[in-house]
Amino acid sequence: MNAEYYHTKKSVAEYINAAKGFDGSDLIKKLEEVLPANSNILEIGSGPGEDWEILSTFYSVIGSDFSSEFLNHLIAKYPTGKFLNLDAITLKTEQKFDGIYSNKVMHHLRDSELIESIKNQHKILNPDGIICHSFWKGKGSEIFKGLFVNYHDKFSLRKFYEASFEILTLDFYKEFEDGDSLLLIGKKK
Repeated sequence: MNAEYYHTKKSVAEYINAAKGFDGSDLIKKLEEVLPANSNILEIGSGPGEDWEILSTFYSVIGSDFSSEFLNHLIAKYPTGKFLNLDAITLKTEQKFDGIYSNKVMHHLRDSELIESIKNQHKILNPDGIICHSFWKGKGSEIFKGLFVNYHDKFSLRKFYEASFEILTLDFYKEFEDGDSLLLIGKKK
């Protein structure tokens, strides 16, 4: 994952501005169907904080980001919130969670990094823990605005996740165009 893009004030401000009006409220509604209210949840890649804010109305949520610039933004915007400096691959924390959520974060990982992240997510989840991740749909990868983007389809996501997670939901949804995104919800085996 290109760590540089999200580590400058300029790029973080640019991203926050571009992300206005977009949040994961529809994804979080799907998560609510399988993860009870008040569960403790980790958000990987909290970025601007919109999804963290929505999640925190239902769950005991700890946000995270690997960018100190985003963490500074989050702490300033949500002074009573809890946030960790976490890499999406290693997820080095002693805490355990009932759920893990990310919105368009895991697609920044190369296949080998995603495999490592999935193993580490499994380790920090409580028994029967739930994951909820969204991805851009497509094939191959590219560098977009200096960031690595790894596209996925249902087959590739199932291949990566099914050994460690029972797939509860794997569906297309619309971010900008019909079917441009995928939502995966799974339960720890």
